[in-house]
Amino acid sequence: MSTREVLEEYRDKLWGLIPPERITRFKIERPAPSIIAAYKELKDPTPNISDILDGMGINGTISGSILKPVIPGKTMVGPAVTIRNVMKQLTATRAFTEKGINMAEREAYAVAEPGDVVVVDGGGADISCMGGLSATCAVVQKMAGCVLYGGVRDVATVRDLDYPTWSVHVTPRTGKYRVEAIEINGPVSIAGVPVRPGDLVVADDTGVVVVPIEKTEEVLRLAQETAAREKRNAESLLGGTPVKELRGIWYRR
Repeated sequence: MSTREVLEEYRDKLWGLIPPERITRFKIERPAPSIIAAYKELKDPTPNISDILDGMGINGTISGSILKPVIPGKTMVGPAVTIRNVMKQLTATRAFTEKGINMAEREAYAVAEPGDVVVVDGGGADISCMGGLSATCAVVQKMAGCVLYGGVRDVATVRDLDYPTWSVHVTPRTGKYRVEAIEINGPVSIAGVPVRPGDLVVADDTGVVVVPIEKTEEVLRLAQETAAREKRNAESLLGGTPVKELRGIWYRR
């Protein structure tokens, strides 16, 4: 499909906030729905998956002390749709008076599919990458949630919408006139962890993990095996199995 044909397909969905050539890919590969559904069945998923990624030598873990949930108790699983923002070189006064909004979450929602996770690389700055209206658009578009390497505001609205959100900062400071979206669906870095469009993002109260799309099936199999083994060990412990017996099975692979 030519670029012109793709743009025509999305013409009525895009808001025109950034030049369309900044959307690197309109179509991305995603893990199979059955794989995503199985990840959603994992209990306390991020510690388990983090251990597996460590064993594979994959840098894919971000702690909950860096990316904090706006709504505690949520678990989020979905393929990544990415945005890379950069700071505009404006003074505070010019930022307030400058015309034009160059944030582009709404453009990302337009090229996303229901169940995707919007991942915004805001450089970790204490600037809002998303607010209440953006979250409302995301809910309408049926996004699974978002990860913001930056700030979020309008948290009361985000919570009212029950929209799963992880961020570094909670701040009233707007990004509307301070940041500019440079690229959608290109590679980004979130707290040193690389994220590509289509990689699987899993988040809970403990943190966020990113599973490379080509590793999703293998990581799922190992996570299911680990979860089953730990369930057996916990049941043995709670059932009163003597320590001398537990020694032989506790770390059995």
